[in-house]
Amino acid sequence: MSERKIITVLNGQTVTPPPIWLMRQAGRYLPEYRETRKNAGSFLDLCYNPELATEVTLQPIRRFGLDAAILFSDILVIPDALHRNVSFSEGKGPAMDPIDVAGIDRLDTADVMTHLSPVFKTVSRLRRELPDETTLLGFCGAPWTVATYMIAGHGTPDQAPARLFGYQEPAAMEKLLAFLAEVSADYLVAQIDAGADAVQIFDSWAGVLGEREFEEFAIKPVARIIASVRARRPSAKIIAFAKGAGYLLKDYRRKTGADAIGLDWSVPLGFAKDLQKEGPVQGNLDPMLMVAGGKALQDGIDAVLQALGQGPLIFNLGHGITPQADPENVARLVQRVRAGGAGA
Repeated sequence: MSERKIITVLNGQTVTPPPIWLMRQAGRYLPEYRETRKNAGSFLDLCYNPELATEVTLQPIRRFGLDAAILFSDILVIPDALHRNVSFSEGKGPAMDPIDVAGIDRLDTADVMTHLSPVFKTVSRLRRELPDETTLLGFCGAPWTVATYMIAGHGTPDQAPARLFGYQEPAAMEKLLAFLAEVSADYLVAQIDAGADAVQIFDSWAGVLGEREFEEFAIKPVARIIASVRARRPSAKIIAFAKGAGYLLKDYRRKTGADAIGLDWSVPLGFAKDLQKEGPVQGNLDPMLMVAGGKALQDGIDAVLQALGQGPLIFNLGHGITPQADPENVARLVQRVRAGGAGA
């Protein structure tokens, strides 16, 4: 079997045209997902049902022939496994019991991996069912992003409750982030052992942090995860995505040890090219272009390819596909990337 293209890029090599997958590529913009979702019960029921989670993971692969499938799950399955009473409601997003200092002291890992065992069954099933050439990606949420939901009990516009907690209770915050790093590393190792070819760490709320807090709350916990995974699985391939981090990405790869860094759509392509000199990058088309289509989409694709296509690149969006995206625009995106853009 020839090496999967995304693994080739994660090993630091350039593939032309670059491989492509899309964050949230399995989701509400696809009619087949909406149909499956109707039969699943709750959102978490879908995440924990290996048959249905496998089905929705495979849907965008069947439709678009993308170079990677990413496990269908959610970053909040870890707090769910920690008995934080996680739920999802339409239009409101996730909710859970907010955690305090005493709650952090009581956290333990006793049955976390048992609770998450359906996820590992999904990974194993996916690796058996996917085409050989398709990379299978596992993932987890970064400790900071997961902690923001655990502290507030829900999402907030700028995660102020978690930032305030970090200032007022620094020891408890450090303890929570270290605990989540340990559990997340165990979770990623289990996904790799079940058949994931590579994994991504999503720090979706990294962009709300100041410089010092980014070092303490974003870099250090992610570095801890990566070091722990590599100590046990030295060949593990890991992508780290710190959304909104901007210039703070300058040393992010070196300080975390990630093989590739994901870039959101606000990262200037000139800066992205500088980051690419140190290793693979992933990104960074604006997800709104999946709604807009037309010339705007074509120009956006071509700009990324022109700036980053001559180096190790995994083509992706700068964040997840929105429910309003047009599947036809996704098909156009894949076709244009595979053709090499306007100059093809």
